[in-house]
Amino acid sequence: MANTNVYLILLLLLSVLKWVQSTPHSSTNYVQDACSVTRYRALCINTLAPFSTTAKTSPSKWARAGVSITIGETNKVTQYLMKVKNYRTMKGSYKIPLSDCIECLQDAIDQLHGSLGVLRKLNARNFYAQMGDITTWLSAVLTDHETCLDGFENPRGKQAKMVRNRVLRSSYFTSNALALVNKLATSGLDNAVA
Repeated sequence: MANTNVYLILLLLLSVLKWVQSTPHSSTNYVQDACSVTRYRALCINTLAPFSTTAKTSPSKWARAGVSITIGETNKVTQYLMKVKNYRTMKGSYKIPLSDCIECLQDAIDQLHGSLGVLRKLNARNFYAQMGDITTWLSAVLTDHETCLDGFENPRGKQAKMVRNRVLRSSYFTSNALALVNKLATSGLDNAVA
């Protein structure tokens, strides 16, 4: 009798576990669905997973989360570049590109904040104009990253390689945010505020 009860409990647990894994809208599935449109899916899934329970299937919430994460990452990179500049660890021909890079990323942060501000105030009357503005600004952010990377095209030395890698990674966040915004633009406002 005891063995039968253990067997039944084990069978029940296995069936519940299988049901949970097959549920189409688990939090893992939400983030995977949202990130399916991005170029850097693994990065998207890893950084946006904490938003799954609140964003669920809302393209608007996923777009806001993507831009928010990108702001944080771009801020971190900019602070790192400012430390490199202030401590004068970047030598020779990289001093000017480093200053240019800081300026580009500060501009990028302004564009990202503008994008997030508009995403928070979407409305039916101006939706497509708002989406046009946001995609323009996020594209400008990608251009800012590319301009920065131009100064570190063939990096020599450990510090120059680290700068290039950090800026490049930050551009991946921007690319993902732009993809999430484009998904929002194509899904329309009806699905945006869900």
